[in-house]
Amino acid sequence: MKAIVQDRYGSADGLRLAEVPVPVPGPREVLVRVRAAGAHIGDWHMMTGLPTVARLGLGLTRPRQRVRGTELAGTVEAVGSGVTAFRPGDEVLGTGTGTFAEYALAREDRLAAKPAGLGFIEAAALPVSGGTALQALRAGGPPAAGARVLVIGAGGAVGSYAVQLARAGGGRVTGVCSGGKAALVLSLGAERVVDYTREPFDAVGTGYDLVLDTAGNRPLAELRRVLAPAGTLVVVGAEGGGRVFGTLGRTLRASLPSPFTRQRLKALVAVGRGEDSRVLADLAAADTVHPVITRTFALPDAPEALREMGRGHGRGKLVVTVEADGVEG
Repeated sequence: MKAIVQDRYGSADGLRLAEVPVPVPGPREVLVRVRAAGAHIGDWHMMTGLPTVARLGLGLTRPRQRVRGTELAGTVEAVGSGVTAFRPGDEVLGTGTGTFAEYALAREDRLAAKPAGLGFIEAAALPVSGGTALQALRAGGPPAAGARVLVIGAGGAVGSYAVQLARAGGGRVTGVCSGGKAALVLSLGAERVVDYTREPFDAVGTGYDLVLDTAGNRPLAELRRVLAPAGTLVVVGAEGGGRVFGTLGRTLRASLPSPFTRQRLKALVAVGRGEDSRVLADLAAADTVHPVITRTFALPDAPEALREMGRGHGRGKLVVTVEADGVEG
C-alpha cells in the first residue's frame, strides 16, 4: 500500500510517499481502508519529536511508528478475531495509527460507526480535535444554560469545536482569536469576539464560569483573574516552551493550586475514544456541529499539511484525502 513514512525526526522534508506492507489486525484491532485522514498538531509533534521528552514514548532515536497520521474515516477491510462491534464493509471514523496511508489499524474501542449522511472528509476532521473539545467541556463540567464560557484560540481546530459544543449546551460564549477569524467564530455561535492582536487580554472581562485555553501560552495567573470565584479553567493547548520539555511544566502547574482554591484548575490530556467520535458524528449529521475544514490535500501532498501546521496554521482543520474517487465532504 501507499503511505507517508519517515525514518528520522525532523521537518516535513523528511516525509516521503512509499510502498509498505498492509498491516495485519491483532485480536482487538480493525483494518480500515482509509478514505480521509484529519491532520492535527499532534502529528507535527510526532514528526519533529518535539518536545524531546515525548520521545520516551515515540522512540528515542527515531520514530517507532514510521507512518504518520492519527485521525481517520473509511471502510472496514478486515477485523481481528476478538472484534465484535464491526465487520467488513462498515463505514467508520475514529483514531488509529499510521492513517496517512491507504490502510490503517485502529483499536475497536477507538472507532465509531459513521452516519450515512456524514461525508468522509467531515468525519475525518472530528475525532481528535472534536474529541479534545468534548473532553475539555466535560472536565470543566458541561456549561449550564446561561453559563459564561471563554474559549481562547476560538478559531483553531479545537477551539472551533469548543465554541459550538459550549453554545449547543446553552453557554454564552466569548471567543479570543485574531481579527481574521472573528466572523468565523461569531458564525459558530460566539456572542462576542476579542481580537488578541488589537486588544489587551483584560478586554474579555471577568466572571467566567468556564475558561478553555486551547492556545496554551498565556500565564496561569492572568487566566485565573478572568474566572468567577468558583469557576473552572481547563488548559488544553501546550504549544511553545523549550525544546526539551515544551510547556509540560505549565500544564502540570495548572492543576496544582486546585486543592487550595474554590477555582478549579485542570490540565487536559485527551485520549481517543470511539464513544466521543460517535457523539460528534451524530451532532455533525444533525447539523448541530460543523467541522471547519480550511483545506484538503491528496495523500502525496500530506507533508505540506504538516508544513502548514509548523507555520502556525490556526484556522479549523486540514484533511488528507486518501482515496479521491467517491470521497464526499
